[in-house]
Amino acid sequence: MLTAEKIGKKFSGITALCDVSMELLPGKVTAIIGENGAGKSTLMKILSGVYPEYEGKIIYKGEEVRFENPREAQACGIAIIHQELNLIPDLSIAENIFLGRELVNAWGFLDKNGMHQKTQELLARLKLDVNPKTLIRDLKLGQQQVVEIAKALLTDSEVIIMDEPTSAISDHEVEILFGIIENLRKENKAIVYISHKLDELFKIADSYIVLRDGKVTETGTMDGVNHDSIIKKMVGRDIKIIEKGHRITKNEDLLKVENLTLLKKDSSKRILLDNLNFNLKSGEILGIFGLMGAGRTELLECILGIHPSDTSDSISIENQKVKLKSPREAIQSGIVLVPEDRKRDGLVLGLDVKTNITLSTLKDIQQTGFLSAKKELELTQKYIDSLKIKTSSPHLAVKNLSGGNQQKVVLARCLATQPKVLMLDEPTRGVDAGAKNEIYKLIMELSEAGLGIIVVSSELPEILTVSDRVLVMAEGKITAEFNSADANEDAILKAAIPQTI
Repeated sequence: MLTAEKIGKKFSGITALCDVSMELLPGKVTAIIGENGAGKSTLMKILSGVYPEYEGKIIYKGEEVRFENPREAQACGIAIIHQELNLIPDLSIAENIFLGRELVNAWGFLDKNGMHQKTQELLARLKLDVNPKTLIRDLKLGQQQVVEIAKALLTDSEVIIMDEPTSAISDHEVEILFGIIENLRKENKAIVYISHKLDELFKIADSYIVLRDGKVTETGTMDGVNHDSIIKKMVGRDIKIIEKGHRITKNEDLLKVENLTLLKKDSSKRILLDNLNFNLKSGEILGIFGLMGAGRTELLECILGIHPSDTSDSISIENQKVKLKSPREAIQSGIVLVPEDRKRDGLVLGLDVKTNITLSTLKDIQQTGFLSAKKELELTQKYIDSLKIKTSSPHLAVKNLSGGNQQKVVLARCLATQPKVLMLDEPTRGVDAGAKNEIYKLIMELSEAGLGIIVVSSELPEILTVSDRVLVMAEGKITAEFNSADANEDAILKAAIPQTI
């Protein structure tokens, strides 16, 4: 269906891809695997017309093609689901799906009814029960990811590229997507699948291509490979997954939350969080698990002071009651959040790595009332080294980093504030196995240094790997609590499923 021959791409003199060749076969799912920064997303952006300038050539259905933009690629039959969402917040779901390819009636006016009807069909196919007129900004990240998938399914494409399509959706939605992929395979479509959730590859992929440092190092079929061998192919070495072992936490409460309630802002005044009570001890890692819509992100936002007018609660830090009316006040009190959506809420994409890391600590890098370039660079380099952030320079625009390294920049900025409580919302979303292990190790090191850490994750193995204690949420309530010795996947999932009457 498609052949790439000796593809090369450089950014500011840095080689992102070098002599990459690959074949995509009809009716097959090809997994592209590699660490963050290996060049996977760059290669996919070349195939889909995002990057028109590159070395080498692309043969599609027997003819050489070179797309000047994504519209040309779509018109030719190549669609992509991007790792980073490309949606316009102030447009509706239907408007986003049909953007640039709007339907018009016989008089040349927009056929809004036709677009809404087609959008409703796509959403029903993906089991997302939302009005097509809903604005993107009013959707949760997981729902936005489903809309991104719907955009790719709108056209009858021959090649469908899926770059981390399940990074923010629930297990139920993943199964729906896998069913759609199976149908696409039967329709003889060529599918490219990129995911750091390696278990997914064994379920749906027929073959794999390994990228390392911008080069293809190995190709093969998925038969006969296992989880450990895939990781070794990605990183070129064995990775020993970190084990928590037996840990002792302190007795005193670092953070105490009492009677936390959050009402929805609209006229319905629906209760999003219902009378939550829990504590966090110094040096403890508290895992919070729940299905989509359980209220996990809203809980962290309330603690950070994002919804002061809609929240009733009592929060104490080191036995001192505080009323946090903004994230600034929360940071000053020692509470920081690594948000779920790093692109929208965690980074200023147009600024460089240095500025993004130091944004929350400007007072600490001043000298006689002016920013000190020396202090700024020293602080930045400290976290580039300690978190192993892959960047050619502190002055590189953060938008040019891979997703995993962008996540590390957000984490660096939070740690630079010297927090007491570190809250992590989906900390390893879109992060490869090696970087994920580094983040787990860092979380445990920080907790051993006395930080209280709250980890929200939709990945149960992640929760079980890092947590000393696990809270389970469903429909805005805490439905269960487990210590690490008693926590298991079956018990946690049972508590996470809403009980119907």
